[in-house]
Amino acid sequence: MKILRFLLIFVPISIVGEFMHFSPTVMFILSALAIIPLAGIMGEATEEISFYSGPRVGGFLNATFGNATELIIAFFAMQAGLFDVVKASIAGSVIGNILLVLGASMLMGGIKFKSQTFNKQSIEVSSSMLLFAVIGLTVPAIFTHTVAADLLNTRYEGLNITVAIIMFAIYLMSLYFSFYTHKDIYAAIPEEEATPKWSLNKAIAVLIGATVLIGVESEMFVGAVEPMTEAIGLSEFFVGIILVPIIGNAAEHSTAIVMAYKNKMDVAMEIAIGSSLQMILFVTPVLIFLSLLFTPMSIIFNEFELVALVLSVLIANRVASDGESNWLEGVQLLAVYLIMAVSFFIL
Repeated sequence: MKILRFLLIFVPISIVGEFMHFSPTVMFILSALAIIPLAGIMGEATEEISFYSGPRVGGFLNATFGNATELIIAFFAMQAGLFDVVKASIAGSVIGNILLVLGASMLMGGIKFKSQTFNKQSIEVSSSMLLFAVIGLTVPAIFTHTVAADLLNTRYEGLNITVAIIMFAIYLMSLYFSFYTHKDIYAAIPEEEATPKWSLNKAIAVLIGATVLIGVESEMFVGAVEPMTEAIGLSEFFVGIILVPIIGNAAEHSTAIVMAYKNKMDVAMEIAIGSSLQMILFVTPVLIFLSLLFTPMSIIFNEFELVALVLSVLIANRVASDGESNWLEGVQLLAVYLIMAVSFFIL
């Protein structure tokens, strides 16, 4: 958190840069460096709120606001018509959580502990739900790629909305499952004994303030994407699938790695897989609904995104099957992520 607070200096610098019309590349970097600490502070605020709301509600808030940064960035990108960036960021978030975050967590935890265990039953529920979510994205894509060349064809707007409604309904059902009918499955996740550092009012005020500032920075960040990619030769696809998820989830990623290093692999697994699940079942439908206010966004992902998503989710199910992890599994996950990242860069 000390490092994150130091990075807060980039918030006023980026705002000054916007008024002084810094180059798009500089503004892209400054706004990205400003978003990272704000996302971390947002996470800290939700953690403080969890002391007052209880661990189960607190965990839900942490997961929700952990993805709030990417949701805000995606909203402004969608408003600007950068639909490829939005969909790439959704796919990149899932891929990054499963391969990069989980891989780094297993590696760091495995360096300190020979083998680590986690709540196999709860993680299997999440990973199975994640597999369903990806199927929900894959079937419409196969249908559309087969019968239409134009992925944004309004003829399939009804399909997009229908799939979004079904996915959002399943997300609500999954919350009911974990909070009420089968909450005993999640009881094995250890809770750390601690006391709040902030009052509830302060935590809520900080959360609101950080959210507003992330909105301001996200608008500057998205505004710099197109001119920046043209200036340095990067594709918008690479920015969306690699850079945006890393920037938006940097604080959450570091938390998962720290938890694994403290031998709290349950928490690290829930952050990685739970966040991926929420990106598909909650963030994606919400973006589809919000796009109706501007230009309706297709829920159809391209072939490269789909292959990467399916492979990542299959890996997640494989990793969750034995209830144990070690450093070699972490290296393997990181290797797959690097291969994908290089491929997306060339693409």
